Parts: sequence; C-alpha cells; structure tokens
Amino acid sequence: MSICSEIPRSDWHNGQSPIGLFVCDFDGTLLRTDRSFSNDDLGALQKLGELGIARAIATGRSLYSINTLPISNLPVDFLIFSSGAGINRHADGMIIRKTGMEAHQVRQAIQILQANRLDFMVHRPIPDNHAFCYFESTADNADFNRRIDIYRQFAKPLDRKHDGFDRATQLLAVVPPGDARPLIQTLRKAMPDFNIIHTTSPLDGCSTWIEIFPPTVSKSLAAEWLAGKFGLNANQALSIGNDYNDLDLLDWAGCSFVVRNAPPDLTGRFPTVASNNDSGVAEAIDRWLGSGLFNQP
Repeated sequence: MSICSEIPRSDWHNGQSPIGLFVCDFDGTLLRTDRSFSNDDLGALQKLGELGIARAIATGRSLYSINTLPISNLPVDFLIFSSGAGINRHADGMIIRKTGMEAHQVRQAIQILQANRLDFMVHRPIPDNHAFCYFESTADNADFNRRIDIYRQFAKPLDRKHDGFDRATQLLAVVPPGDARPLIQTLRKAMPDFNIIHTTSPLDGCSTWIEIFPPTVSKSLAAEWLAGKFGLNANQALSIGNDYNDLDLLDWAGCSFVVRNAPPDLTGRFPTVASNNDSGVAEAIDRWLGSGLFNQP
C-alpha cells in the first residue's frame, strides 16, 4: 500500500533541483536533551538551504508526535516520519508518500508477537498512526505502560478479532531492559518478509523497542526515494544519526556521521562529531561541506 505525489521543481531555487541531500535523525541527534535546538545547528541547516541542498529529518516519530514540538520554523524541507513509512513536505504539511501493512501482514505479525509473549502496539494507517491498539502479554513492563499513558486518548486494548484491523502502519513491541539481541534474531528468522528495526526507547533510555514494518519501509529507502525524485544518488547525501534505527540510513549515505552520545557500537563504526547537546549536526555539516566530502553532481 503506497501513495506518492510528485515534488514540483518550482519549490527550489529558480526551478532548479537540489544539488545534494541532507538527512538527519531527530531525537538525540538534532533535538537536544532539553527539547530545544542549537543555534549553531539551525544556522548550519539554513546554510544548506541557501546552497540548494534539500534538508530532511528522519524520525521514528509519527507526524502527530513530532508536531508536539516547536518545529514549525525549523529550516528543513521534508519530514521522513515513522521510520520511513511516510514523507511530509514541511512547507505546506502535504504527505507526499505513505506506505503501510496489508491485512494479511498485520495478522501474521500479531500472531508471531503473541507467540513470543511480547507486549506490543498495532498502529493505525497514516495519517492516524499515533492511534493504536495494544496487547499485553506480561506484567510490570513500565516502559510499555508509560507509552500507553502518554497516548491514552488514542489507545485501546486489542480484542480477539484484532479490532477489525485490515491495514496498519506498523507494530511496535516494547522489551524491558536487558539484552534483546537474541529475541530480535528470533523475530527476524520468523519474519523474513518484514523489516524489523531495533531502537533504544526514547522514554526510559534503556528498554528496547522493536518496530515491525513491511520490507518497503526504512529510513534509507525513504531517503533513496526522495533523492531519486531530484536525480540525486547516495554519494550526494549526508546522514547523521545516534542509534541503531539509523544504521540503514548511515550505511546508505555517501557520507555519514554519528553524534558523540551514540552507543559505542556506532561511534566505533562511523566518524563521530559532538553530541546532540553540543551542536554535533553543525559540525557534521561543516565537515561535509569543507573537506571535499560533498560530491556535487
């Protein structure tokens, strides 16, 4: 299930297509711990726009969630949201691409998560994917319960008939703190036709969230689609991230950085810049533009 819209060339300088693509994670990368933005980072984003480089945020948040923050004046052009399930044109709020799970995929994923005794949510199709039904297999999953409390007005229990779900954006399982890697491998073997994304909970910073999407959804696939609309390729793209759910994006872009607050697995694998609280995004942009790393067409 996919709906796409064309991107008018007139949106750009003198009707010209962008000369590059910038894609940056949001929480823990651009967004600071106090939920504000660095002036240096904002200035660097403004500079990219002046140079004719398209700017995109790539976040696991839904549109509803990201719009609870002060982003209306954020100098970016696109929001890749829900880990790539949708793309929003920031200037006018138009959703230019959305993808979701078909009914048979939803049923299969529910059955597998239930068989593994996981606590999970099933999210409605875009643009209503901040609403979900939840299934609780265990007790005392604090992070799972906290997320339900945050979205209480949009959340309800999943009934035995799966609440009539025929389509969904994604499923999200919440695993209490501990080593979730064996479980993730088990799920990937059981669900080879899905994209399973591992990320650290943005709520408690230590639980594991396992996001389940159709194979057509990821941050990198959304970035590649966006680049293709402008005749660009990965070598003309910069990506910046901070967690495991950014890995495919970091691997895709021709130039990638992680911020200092990323896990050691990532700081040992990718060039590292200052933390999200110390203008790491601005540093990455300066290094990309100033040291020959930016490959113009």
